[in-house]
Amino acid sequence: MWISRFDIRPHTIAHTADTLADFGAVLGVRLFPIGTEQQDSILVVDEHGRVFALDQAGEWFLGDTIDAALTTLLLGRAPARVRDDGTWPVG
Repeated sequence: MWISRFDIRPHTIAHTADTLADFGAVLGVRLFPIGTEQQDSILVVDEHGRVFALDQAGEWFLGDTIDAALTTLLLGRAPARVRDDGTWPVG
């Protein structure tokens, strides 16, 4: 993968409430916007502190915590793709 440029500015993506509600329903949790990744993906955190990226290609699990997600983004690690049933490969 590659290192991703991101912005942590929730107010810039406040208009994504419907998208977050739909993905949150799949996961069974509430989601909150935290920023964008390269202006293409929406970065969100769930009520358990897990971080995801949503883009036109799908939904991606970045980490169990903000620290883990930032490590994924800053080191260019490949995120796990979230399946249609709201799960993702662990490992």
